[in-house]
Amino acid sequence: MITIDVNGNNYDLDIELDTPLLWVLREHLGLTGTKYGCGVGQCGNCMVLVDNEAVISCVQPVGNFIGKKIKTIESLAQNGQLHPVQQAWLEQFVPECGYCQSGQIITATALLAHNPEPTDKEIEQAMDRVLCRCGTYARIRTAIKRASAIIRGAKL
Repeated sequence: MITIDVNGNNYDLDIELDTPLLWVLREHLGLTGTKYGCGVGQCGNCMVLVDNEAVISCVQPVGNFIGKKIKTIESLAQNGQLHPVQQAWLEQFVPECGYCQSGQIITATALLAHNPEPTDKEIEQAMDRVLCRCGTYARIRTAIKRASAIIRGAKL
């Protein structure tokens, strides 16, 4: 039996410590916003926040996260209010197929938490961990700049 903190809630789970975090989230907790992509930690679709850092969850055993605060895409909107990154994503029409978007949004959220006004190069470096088959990278960069402005209260 282990206890993990996901989206501010503690869950007691009777699972093996080497079960990948992704499958714990999806299969045991029903949090399906975190996507399965490649299963080998290369595409970034399975990104979650762990202590406010973007972490790939498909190859990480749940035992590594005991005592840490895990946040999934489901936790970003609060009280009916979209997170600034989610708001910017919609305003900039970022998604096409949408499959990578939870990983993209989580990664962008972590970036802006650590660097509220990133340069294009810093955005590209942070976001290169999540692959987008549709190639919406220019819109992703624009949305991150928009989210940065929203967070900082800057006028555009």
